[in-house]
Amino acid sequence: MTQVQVEEKKPEYKIVRYSPWLVHFNTGACNGCDIEVLASLTPLYDPERFGVKLAPSIRHGDILVVTGAVTKKAAERLKILYEQMPCPKFVVAVGACAVDGGVFYKSYSVVGGADKVVPVAVYIPGCPPRPEAILDGLVKLLEAIKKGEVEKHGCGDGQTQSS
Repeated sequence: MTQVQVEEKKPEYKIVRYSPWLVHFNTGACNGCDIEVLASLTPLYDPERFGVKLAPSIRHGDILVVTGAVTKKAAERLKILYEQMPCPKFVVAVGACAVDGGVFYKSYSVVGGADKVVPVAVYIPGCPPRPEAILDGLVKLLEAIKKGEVEKHGCGDGQTQSS
């Protein structure tokens, strides 16, 4: 009789660090952060040296980049988009509004930051944050994924979703 040893599985989400695809979602921002996010994806800052590319669809994305104060209507859409992303998935809140609601924090229509709706892995503060800061936040996320330090990857118990 042979004994089968069960090896501890390494988290499969670490593969994301080689070529993460971003999906950008504006929850109602002034477009300052949106311009900076798109500027950080230009050849001037060369995000492709880290493998970072803009995904054509939410169903292809690995990292959801959220900008703007999350309004009640946008919160519903943000949750739906997050659920449509394949596992593993990570969320990056860009700008003061996405981090905690910014200057609109106590507005009647604002829920608050993105973390009130979806689990956020990285916060990039600023109004608006510089493209360098956005890339720095993304690189820190990729390093945390490499080291296995990211817990908020949206896949429950750490297992990836099978199609």
